[in-house]
Amino acid sequence: MTTMTDASVREFKMPDVGEGLTEAEILTWYVKPGDTVTDGQVVCEVETAKAAVELPIPYDGVVRELRFPAGTTVDVGTAIIAVDVAGGAPTAAEPALAEPAAAEPAAAEAAPAEKETKSAGSGRQPVLVGYGVATSSTKRRPRKGPEVPFQQAPAVVAVQTELNGHAPAPTAPAAGQSRPLAKPPVRKLAKDLGVDLATVIPSGPDGIITREDVHAAVTPTEVPATAPVQAPAQAQAQVIPAAPAASYDSARETRIPVKGVRKATALAMVGSAFTAPHVTEFVTVDVTRTLKLVEELKQDKDFQGLRVNPLLLIAKALLVAIKRHPDINASWDEANQEIVVKHYVNLGIAAATPRGLIVPNIKDAHAKTLPQLAESLGELVATAKEGRTSPAAMQGGTVTITNVGVFGVDTGTPILPPGESAILAVGAIKLQPWVHKGKVKPRQVTTLALSFDHRLVDGELGSKVLADVAAILEQPKKLITWA
Repeated sequence: MTTMTDASVREFKMPDVGEGLTEAEILTWYVKPGDTVTDGQVVCEVETAKAAVELPIPYDGVVRELRFPAGTTVDVGTAIIAVDVAGGAPTAAEPALAEPAAAEPAAAEAAPAEKETKSAGSGRQPVLVGYGVATSSTKRRPRKGPEVPFQQAPAVVAVQTELNGHAPAPTAPAAGQSRPLAKPPVRKLAKDLGVDLATVIPSGPDGIITREDVHAAVTPTEVPATAPVQAPAQAQAQVIPAAPAASYDSARETRIPVKGVRKATALAMVGSAFTAPHVTEFVTVDVTRTLKLVEELKQDKDFQGLRVNPLLLIAKALLVAIKRHPDINASWDEANQEIVVKHYVNLGIAAATPRGLIVPNIKDAHAKTLPQLAESLGELVATAKEGRTSPAAMQGGTVTITNVGVFGVDTGTPILPPGESAILAVGAIKLQPWVHKGKVKPRQVTTLALSFDHRLVDGELGSKVLADVAAILEQPKKLITWA
């Protein structure tokens, strides 16, 4: 790699964007060598173990060199881009990237993730556990600068040619062309489907590309344009040939690098599972009255414009149970061998996103009224769906709710987020035969599971908290008598 000796060249180093994290992965470059940048302009997007973050450049100048391609994990403090603050253009003797000897390993790792085409059904849309999928009206400011694909190493091109039957043909947007506007989940979908966003016609507000636009841009290129129209089954058979029954070649496997949020989650869950002695208790409860209350609250003027669903009342029930049994809201101080009881509740809500499981939390949830809690849950949903959850929003949680019921699962044994004392899993709510007032009737029933750290919470305390949550959901009027 060329060493910059010109005094006018400034190197921008990977900052610590995650409060003590030591590395970050470069997801996307928005500039290329020769581009003019200004102070505060976003030049790339990186992913830490906690969130995706856009990095602004802190000075004006002309880009001389991008030190690493997209897909590379870089240590904090390492220079990632060089900018000539005097405004000079890169010289012919200064390549934009390290040549094959240094660039091939990084490119070989990044290329499969960028170019591998997946089926439309395999794309994962961000789902907030407990809310399902809904459209958000949140707008995101346009990003600056075009997205610049890197030139792939010869070895990578050869592999892709062997797999696809033709060489890949990445192209950069024309000079002056603006970068297509799309939210992170839509960009992920386009990458999975092999769709170039520059060719997609946007239909969203302010020219934003939607998921529907990406799906509409997918065409079966393998079928000749002059071919007659076939039945769906015949077309599918022509496009996707069946794999040999006894074949075990590498094409039948996909390797996904574990890094960023997914890696941090895996390490945290392993650490929690083998550090905190977990105990899980279960209770099945009739929540018919809770569902009726949800429908009534939807018509209440105090909840106009707010999302009201069972998760809201489940969250409130857990907060009331914690108020009645505050010792469950605690953490274990290993260094001092102490139990730290928290006099506040930062309520975590587990969310599944394209980058993995995250658990943002509502700060001081214990002090919120029911409409305020509904508003906070709505904001948490919108932020998670947009991929804008900040590292601070995922820190400091005390107890968590995970609603596995939205996936049709009856119950589970959840693992505690590190540093927390309890996590409540909510199963699917189903119409089931139930003994009600001495007769078997169809009732809305669900199963709750409470996992807790047995160093902090004994069986009696955990049982009382779980029983209180169940009692409130069965008789919601206890929200008044116990609050």
